[in-house]
Amino acid sequence: MAELLWKPAPQRIGQANLSSFIRFVNQKHGTAFRDYLELYDWSVKDVAAFQEALWQFYQPIHSQAYDQVLEDADKMPGAKWFSGAKLNFAENLLRYRDDHPALVFRSEPGETRRLTYGQVYEQTARLAKTLKQMGVQPGDRVAGFMPNIPETVVAMLAAASLGAVWSSCSPDFGFQGVMDRFGQIQPKVLFCADGYFYNGKTFDSLECVAQVRREIESIKHVIVAAFTQEAPDLAKAPGAMAWAEALGSGPVPELEFNQLPFDHPVYILYSSGTTGVPKCMVHGAGNVLVQHLKELGLQTDLKREDRIFYFTTCGWMMWNWLVSSLALGATALLFDGSPFYPGPGVLWQYAQDEGMTIFGTSARYLAAIENEGLKPGQDYDLSALKAVLSTGSPLSVESFHYVYRDIKKDVCLSSISGGSDLVGCFAGGNPIGPVYAGQLQARNLGMAVEAWDEAGKPVVGEKGELVCVKPWPSMPIGFWNDPDGVKYRDAYFNVYPNIWHHGDFCEVTPEGGVIMYGRSDATLNPGGVRIGTAEIYRQVEKLPEIADSLVVGQDWDNDVRVLLFVKLNPGVALDDELVKKIKTAIRVNCTPRHVPAKVLEVTDIPYTISGKKVELAVRNVIHGRPVKNKDALANPKALDLYAGLDQLRS
Repeated sequence: MAELLWKPAPQRIGQANLSSFIRFVNQKHGTAFRDYLELYDWSVKDVAAFQEALWQFYQPIHSQAYDQVLEDADKMPGAKWFSGAKLNFAENLLRYRDDHPALVFRSEPGETRRLTYGQVYEQTARLAKTLKQMGVQPGDRVAGFMPNIPETVVAMLAAASLGAVWSSCSPDFGFQGVMDRFGQIQPKVLFCADGYFYNGKTFDSLECVAQVRREIESIKHVIVAAFTQEAPDLAKAPGAMAWAEALGSGPVPELEFNQLPFDHPVYILYSSGTTGVPKCMVHGAGNVLVQHLKELGLQTDLKREDRIFYFTTCGWMMWNWLVSSLALGATALLFDGSPFYPGPGVLWQYAQDEGMTIFGTSARYLAAIENEGLKPGQDYDLSALKAVLSTGSPLSVESFHYVYRDIKKDVCLSSISGGSDLVGCFAGGNPIGPVYAGQLQARNLGMAVEAWDEAGKPVVGEKGELVCVKPWPSMPIGFWNDPDGVKYRDAYFNVYPNIWHHGDFCEVTPEGGVIMYGRSDATLNPGGVRIGTAEIYRQVEKLPEIADSLVVGQDWDNDVRVLLFVKLNPGVALDDELVKKIKTAIRVNCTPRHVPAKVLEVTDIPYTISGKKVELAVRNVIHGRPVKNKDALANPKALDLYAGLDQLRS
């Protein structure tokens, strides 16, 4: 029986954007939908009618109307949305140009900066003029090697206003990590900052930028924003232009928004790249816009008066998602730096200071602050907070309880799941519905998500492969340098023809929610029984002795045995008693099949730069296979801890 943790009050339901949308659909289509599940069923039975209703409800700014909502609906990939429509992505994010706060930024050292919608528009207009003078045209790539600062948002908007394609990664990517990404897409202009702050230290970016510029011949211009210094030494990046110079002076120029087809490219995002060079996923402007209007407006209940925060870098799709908040006129709260410096409460201090209404973070962060003993609801004024969002990995039942016990009782906790592949979510929030422990609230509207068993049949209340059986707008329009679409089809459609196979293990619950079990390509198969690694993490990481853990399968004796690596909290020893406690917790709460053959202590767990555990890379290491792309890792030296372990030979 699912454990109910929260349900919205009637007043909150009545005032939700989702309730307004249900009334709109009922009036438009003569339906009588009363709740989310009824609306969802309709949205996936007739995906075109749903997307058209979404367009009519939010009315994106466009210069030319669409001829057809959905062409080739039976093709994945190949379906085409809102054909004939012309619009500009940046124009839709800059539809407000008043004194309402658009961006608030706080740095790790504590600097706070604010930009109104009018100021963002002005800076975008000035920068767009400079980019145009540099010869930037529709389809050109403009790259950002940037911290999560306001200049990054302005640079993206300026590029998008011209029809250029924006692509970014965070400055903690090393030289090879940058080359693996920008080297593939050949940008014309590179934006960067002079450096960045992390964990009390200052890091320089200009030497790496100079090296990147020498290697990527397509880069004709580099624009440097001052961040760590008032007057950066641009001699470190020969030929670079200062941000202030790029903005220019004098009267504000007219900002012309290039009107382009609905699916004209706006973003290139990247896969994590832990098993090879990252895939370059190209996303269309209108496609991203309508997806984000739905996810922010309906699934997150974002309103103009909201102040929304997501802890992210510019190398993670949650940055793109957060920035789309501007299309709804809300205030986007930006932060760059360590969320634990100078102490674990820094983000909650920010929440208190700015009256944050929506707090977004990773499951790993919530587990970490619980482990630190932080009680944000007790220590900070979170009276404005109405929603907590979590993604990056499955949120444990314990973390669900932690949020309601130690952060806030009356808050909509929406665990969300999707990926850079769709710049959005398959499952996530339902502001008018209940929250059950361990469950994502709902499959997102218009997303025909199912869990398929080994026979390729949809199941409810059982684990299965996450598939999406109908097209949706923010599917990639393609991969870069993949003219025949071979890489694209191989990535998602080589398991079930014409069905999107995401590579996640999930369960659709009887309540209408979703439980995520981690990557299915990292699924363990002891004795031929499929086990999701998240099931084991849920049991292990709630033990007070365990700081972090990693589970992989080792090929052994013509089968697979489960290995559990644990990082212990200070002062804890991995003795026989603790090993027994760990195995008992797993056996009692999962099954005997889940119990690891070996429990081994390590001092570090490897993560990608975007905060995801790298099970596949560790699996390669323990089998003596090379890890092709260590530059995608935040802590690549951690992999050395898993190589050549004597304990794995017996």
